[in-house]
Amino acid sequence: MTDTRRRVKVYTLNEDRQWDDRGTGHVSSGYVERLKGTSLLVRAESDGSLLLESKINPNTAYQKQQDTLIVWSEGENYDLALSFQEKAGCDEIWEKICQVQGKDPSVDITQDVVDESEEERFDDMSSPGLELPPCELNRLEDLAELVASSLPSPLRREKLALAVENEGYIRKLLELFRICEDLDNREGLHHLYEIIKGIFLLNRTALFEVMFSDECIMDVIGCLEFDPSLLQPRRHREFLTKTARFKEVIPISDPELRQKIHQTYRVQYIQDMVLPTPSVFEENMLSTLHSFIFFNKVEIVGMLQDDEKFLTDLFAQLTDESTDDDKRHELVSFLKEFCAFSQTLQPQNRDAFFKTLSNMGILPALEVILGMDDVQVRGAATDIFSYLVEYNPSMVREFVMQESQQNDDDILLINLIIEHMICDTDPELGGAVQLMGLLRTLLDPENMLATANKTEKTEFLSFFYKHCMHVLSAPLLANTTEEKPSKDDFQTSQLLALILELLTFCVEHHTYHIKNYIINKDILRRVLVLTASQHAFLALCALRFMRRIIGLKDEFYNRYIMRNFLFEPVVKAFLKNGSRYNLMNSAIIEMFEYVRVEDVKSLTAHIVENYWKALEDVDYVQTFKGLKLRYEQQRERQDNPKLDSMRSILRNHRFRRDARTLEDEEEMWFNTDEDDLEDGEAVVPPSDKMKSEEDLMEPISKFMERKKLKDSDEKEVLGKSTLTGRQSPSFKLSFSGSTKTSISSPPSSASLNPGSPGSPGSPGSGSRGSPPTTTVTTKQGLVGLVDYPVDDEEEEEEEEEEDGESKEDTVPPTKKSKLSS
Repeated sequence: MTDTRRRVKVYTLNEDRQWDDRGTGHVSSGYVERLKGTSLLVRAESDGSLLLESKINPNTAYQKQQDTLIVWSEGENYDLALSFQEKAGCDEIWEKICQVQGKDPSVDITQDVVDESEEERFDDMSSPGLELPPCELNRLEDLAELVASSLPSPLRREKLALAVENEGYIRKLLELFRICEDLDNREGLHHLYEIIKGIFLLNRTALFEVMFSDECIMDVIGCLEFDPSLLQPRRHREFLTKTARFKEVIPISDPELRQKIHQTYRVQYIQDMVLPTPSVFEENMLSTLHSFIFFNKVEIVGMLQDDEKFLTDLFAQLTDESTDDDKRHELVSFLKEFCAFSQTLQPQNRDAFFKTLSNMGILPALEVILGMDDVQVRGAATDIFSYLVEYNPSMVREFVMQESQQNDDDILLINLIIEHMICDTDPELGGAVQLMGLLRTLLDPENMLATANKTEKTEFLSFFYKHCMHVLSAPLLANTTEEKPSKDDFQTSQLLALILELLTFCVEHHTYHIKNYIINKDILRRVLVLTASQHAFLALCALRFMRRIIGLKDEFYNRYIMRNFLFEPVVKAFLKNGSRYNLMNSAIIEMFEYVRVEDVKSLTAHIVENYWKALEDVDYVQTFKGLKLRYEQQRERQDNPKLDSMRSILRNHRFRRDARTLEDEEEMWFNTDEDDLEDGEAVVPPSDKMKSEEDLMEPISKFMERKKLKDSDEKEVLGKSTLTGRQSPSFKLSFSGSTKTSISSPPSSASLNPGSPGSPGSPGSGSRGSPPTTTVTTKQGLVGLVDYPVDDEEEEEEEEEEDGESKEDTVPPTKKSKLSS
């Protein structure tokens, strides 16, 4: 059988002055060769690994607290604690520590803490102890001054604590307090306030154990009522005895547990309400008080968790239909406080705590409680549910998926949560916001598990969209049956905004589930009805929902939007907003700007073809004219596929070949003998030459005819397109003759064939310093063709292409002679 006397928990104090649980194991003491001395060893009870190996240093100050704690420091900022299951084990190890240090085991601290300066140490050598004045009414002022003067020095503080502890001074002071209170001696009561406050700042567990005992704690609180800075004393004792009531909802048979609960409540009250807020310099002086409360809470949770009868009775009464409402309210409040206490536990202990509650059936119990009419009970149940979701959302998902196989959709736990969110009576919807956050956590794929056999994401989302999504979207669908929201009051709008926020989250994080739901149920059309709401925040939520959908650049969504003309309500809202410069205006323009910048071709064509007349007069931004330009360029490409393909070929063959390939081909050209070519022979076969001439001239002719018919508006658009961040690039076809000749007569094969070495497309055919032979564009005649802007990421290539083409506007004389030879 395991020796429970030696069973301990190892704690370390972190930077936030909170105790971190390092594990549970069994402690022993023995000589360790490596450390050259007797050491404390703690081995984990789970796997026998070493949790602690600490040499008992003769100069280290060890403190024994609450009969089951041993606390000490190793290094400047490294505090350790051993919490024993039984007092006998603590005493045994304490005796071993005292034996190594040569101390009497009856003391609670083995060394004096020496942090003072050398001068203080020297001065103090002549006074080994601190003598306290007699505990009398006329000496209270002297004692208050002594306490105040001792607090700044760690050594004097330690000596004062030993003197107060050894002489039983606290009980004597409390007797004086009762006398002063009976005599209404305010001066004495004010001195006692300062003295007791100073004793708290001594930060010593042995003193706290006396002060927080059942017979002393109320008098200690009484002393702290008489703050000299207040005109009238506080009434803390009256509150604790008359107002605050301990309700034992389930009988607690263990008297030690009951006493620990009372003590912890009162000490927590002292820390939070009675003691003045500590200054920056006093903060660390109350670390032992924090530790006292922390370990008490750990003990309470552990003792309750181990009492199976107590928890069984608790959940049985919670789910029993015959339990009256008042009793159930008390039970839920207790369970909520129990869960709140668990937040002080370390992760390992918290895991065990929630696992115990899960095994006891906390989720089915919450399901029953959430179905009740009592608002306070439901609120407490919601808080408990939030603890469970934050701790382990997968546990909650698994439960709701299992219950769906047995119960109807109406009574599923998640549907109850959604219904409470929808039916929240709070005008500010505080509860609904909390519940929406919990649903969001449950729907977040980031915290879903994936194993070899199953994927939680797929299973849970399939379950949610089948059984729960219709409940969540019901208020939205019910309120958007016409062109305007049926109900447009503030509370309804807030609720719909919450639902839209959750749906937007689903669009961002779920894939085909939400897509199928939106398209099949025509959700986006219903959502866009809300753009007509009088509440701007709701209209913006609707726009944000559509913007997230467009941002996915999914053609399924795009076709759905075009098929149902879903930009119409957006355009209406934009025109209704007028010229007001507000969030609505900016959000709508940003949506159209995104379509333009990202060049979403299907949506660009849809917007221009259906809504251009409504938007063409908007000129304070260039977004809509830019969309029209995009659209025109798309049409040009569709009408002239040969020109578009030629442009693609030129880009690929002229600018995307390896530099070494260009050099090799150029070298081969100059190495070719003129004698190898017959007079007038082109570099490419005649058939290819003729094909190039016909292919190029046909679209040029058509383009010129169309160009003459374009109105002044088009010129304005082209002129303003520079607002997009770059000038419209032009694709220049240069000819050796004049402008007029170039347009009217077919060019020579050498000058137009992209494959010929002397053409503009061949490597080395132009020089940056050569004067151009033609001008590109005039009002009467156009030599060049307008190129079409490509995606933003190709901007640099386009600029490079312009530079390359400007180099090729002229043909060097050497190559001209080569062609004409």
